Amino acid sequence: MIRRVVARLGGPVVRVALVAVALVWMFPVVGLLVASLRPEASNARSGWWTVLTAPAQLTLANYADLMADRAVLGSLWNTVLIAVPSTVLVVVIGAFAAYALAWIEFPGRDLVTLGVVALLVVPVQVALVPVAKLLGGIGLYGSIPGVVAFHVAFGMPFAVFLLRNSFVGMPRDLLEAARLDGGRELRIFWRLVLPISRPAVAALATFQFLWVWNDLLVALVFADEGSAPITVALRSQLRQFGNNVDVLASGAFVSMIVPLVVFFAFQRAFVQGVLAGSTK
Repeated sequence: MIRRVVARLGGPVVRVALVAVALVWMFPVVGLLVASLRPEASNARSGWWTVLTAPAQLTLANYADLMADRAVLGSLWNTVLIAVPSTVLVVVIGAFAAYALAWIEFPGRDLVTLGVVALLVVPVQVALVPVAKLLGGIGLYGSIPGVVAFHVAFGMPFAVFLLRNSFVGMPRDLLEAARLDGGRELRIFWRLVLPISRPAVAALATFQFLWVWNDLLVALVFADEGSAPITVALRSQLRQFGNNVDVLASGAFVSMIVPLVVFFAFQRAFVQGVLAGSTK
């Protein structure tokens, strides 16, 4: 019965339907790109689809103006300074913690694992005010390190949960053989566990990077004007009646390029990491 369902889901009709859904989902992206290539007057006068009959209205002036804006360029750099450390720290610390919870025996290990899983359901909004007071007390509120610290703290439960599930799926005999050969835990972790679990690590890095890069709420609360990322900068460009679509569209498309490049670069490892452990 299951084989028949799987065979039907892999048929040409389902594939055509999936392609159609993908094309529908791509319409907003195409509209955003076309709007970013049209002058402000054209965006205010008609919809982006009119470019099909009047392609001469397309121009790169919006992107030239965007790249000449120091505030936007500074916010892009701030986004990099926030997203990259947040991703690296979550992957590194989460991998060490996940290995300890998966393969190192110590009292209370199951309780710690249960606590990590419980933290997955804690919403970000609950911690905004307490963490803001904490960061203000140590002088990190309104700075890039403060934003990074918040992202690392809230990205850690998911990192430990995902990587631990990947590490637990490794054969125990493989690790025992490495220990019998004289390998220490750090060497086993670095030379054996991480290379085997590379898809899960890539999936975690992709998840974390996309979440931090596209974040607006945390940046609005914890970043000041000098440390604000691109999402906050675009929000500040909003005017009444949205008559600056050219600025918002070009800025939004530039901010979207980097996550798309990251996702497609690690697409295969991302899918393998997400599906790790789902089949036996």
